[in-house]
Amino acid sequence: MRHRKDHRKLSRTFQHRRALLRNLVTALFQYERIETTVAKAKEARRLAERMITFGKQNDVAARRVVARFVFKPEIQDKLFTTIAPWYETRHGGYTRILRIGRRLGDAGETCYLELVKSVEQKQAEEQARIAAEEAKALAAAGATATKKAKADKEEKEEVAAAAEAKPKRGRKKEGAGSAGGGATKPRRGPRKTGA
Repeated sequence: MRHRKDHRKLSRTFQHRRALLRNLVTALFQYERIETTVAKAKEARRLAERMITFGKQNDVAARRVVARFVFKPEIQDKLFTTIAPWYETRHGGYTRILRIGRRLGDAGETCYLELVKSVEQKQAEEQARIAAEEAKALAAAGATATKKAKADKEEKEEVAAAAEAKPKRGRKKEGAGSAGGGATKPRRGPRKTGA
């Protein structure tokens, strides 16, 4: 008989299991999609949907319940201000599990646990992603152009500095050499070896 066996223990103690599920739910609200095993996803889904329901209530008592479970204040704010309004007209079924196969190490069955989004939300996210990529490409192109301009400027400065440092041919230095001609270099004779 299965009396009073309403959840998976995940081979962990109560404290370890609670910490694991808190971290999974917090990560789900933060990234809106996480990869984990199917058993963990099914347990995290129960709690995530409960937290979203509290988020829809949006009163002091609901905020206190969520604050006891989701420890990051910025994720709590995201739940109440961003995620909960998505599901105002929806009664449950806020998350989805997509199975992706077994992992290589231990053949554990893995899946994506993600928040369900409407078509309009997906299109808005796609447009925002494309705009961000275009802005990044423009910034990279601008940075490349400025680097090239800077390198050209430095090269011109180096050429100018080398031209100033190089003595011009044809001029004689005053006081160098004899009166009959230019300066002569002393000749080196054969090397002397020690006897």
